[in-house]
Order: sequence, then C-alpha cells, then structure tokens
Amino acid sequence: MIWAEYATRDALMAGLAARMVDELRAAIATNGRTSLSVPGGTTPGPIFDLLAQADLDWSKVAVFLNDERWVDADNARSNTALIRARLLTGRAGAATLIPLYAPTDLPEDALADLSAGLMPHLPITVLLLGMGADMHTASLFPDADLLEQAMAADAPVLMALRAKNAGEARITLTARFLAQAQHIHLLITGAEKRAAILRAETLPVLQAPVGVVLPRATIHWAE
Repeated sequence: MIWAEYATRDALMAGLAARMVDELRAAIATNGRTSLSVPGGTTPGPIFDLLAQADLDWSKVAVFLNDERWVDADNARSNTALIRARLLTGRAGAATLIPLYAPTDLPEDALADLSAGLMPHLPITVLLLGMGADMHTASLFPDADLLEQAMAADAPVLMALRAKNAGEARITLTARFLAQAQHIHLLITGAEKRAAILRAETLPVLQAPVGVVLPRATIHWAE
C-alpha cells in the first residue's frame, strides 16, 4: 500500500477530491464513461461537497455506494439519502446513481436485480473506501455471518450480510470486486485508524477485511 499523509484534514479532503476528479476525467477521455464507488458515513462528506462542484462531465459518470443499510431512503441511516443530498447535487447532479437498495423486506430479495444493474459499470474506475476501527470496510465486518463467502475469489458482485456491530442488515460489494477497482483510495483520520491499518497488514483478511484492498490501495491519512 501507498501512504499519502496530509498536514490537515482540510488538505486531505481537497487533495483526495482533486486526485479523484483527475482519475475520473482521464477515464472519460479514454473510455467515454467512468464509474465512482463511494462509502456512506460522515467522514467523506467534505470530499462529496468538493466533488459535487467539480468541473467534470458528470453525465458520463455512474455513481454507486460500496454498501448500504437495508433501510428506506428517507431513513436517517440511509447512505443513499446521504449521497443524494451531499454528492449528487450541483454539477454532480448529472451523474447516474446506480441503486444498492430496493423496497423489499429482505436484501436477499433484491440481490439479483441490483447486481444486474451494477454489472455494466464494473470494474470500478475510482473506489473510495472508509474503514472502521475494527478493520471492516464496506460492510465486510469481521464478525459478519457470511464473511468467508463475501471474501471468496468466486463471490458474486453483491451479498447481503449481517453482523453484530452493523445494526441493520446490509448489502455490500464483495471483496473481489472492491480489489479489482482501477484506483483504490482508503480515507482514514486519527491515530486509532492509522494503527488499525498497520495491524491489518499483518492479519488474515477474515480478521481484518480491509486487508483485501491494501496491496493496491493508497491510504489517505491526516491526524
């Protein structure tokens, strides 16, 4: 993995957003289209604000989440609602949102349709990931019920997982499709998560799922 350290969190957000825009722009110039996969949560919010105003042909960008909680889009915990409000606005409002949620009782009931919608936009061009202190990324939690299957080399693109620390049932991109992304950026802040990344390098991926992307990831960190 490659470390990119920044003097401040503001510098991190600005630098990472600019790099992602450059990568998306280059992919559009080469292929005529591109894809961007992003996490939920509050940490990447400033990056979303910057991306939303970026001078980019957003009509050629497919945007989708790394994972989603199985809650309605008007729920305060919905990642879809977050990126609609903070990323898919301004210039970025022209992007195409590829859903990771459907109004079914169980995520398993929607996996086939959601996977079919996602496949034309793979492999991911630009992947932005976060990480928990437990070394999970996306919804690949160390204690997830089907983690071994989600980490397998032949895993489907999407799986439904449940974990003690996850709250609701989740739907997530599986490890192999995260690891196949062209550009992988992992955003972390603070000493605790820096230490967790360093631990993850030495642990089996079933104990530290973020390890699946570390060999090709750039770690963007500020205190």
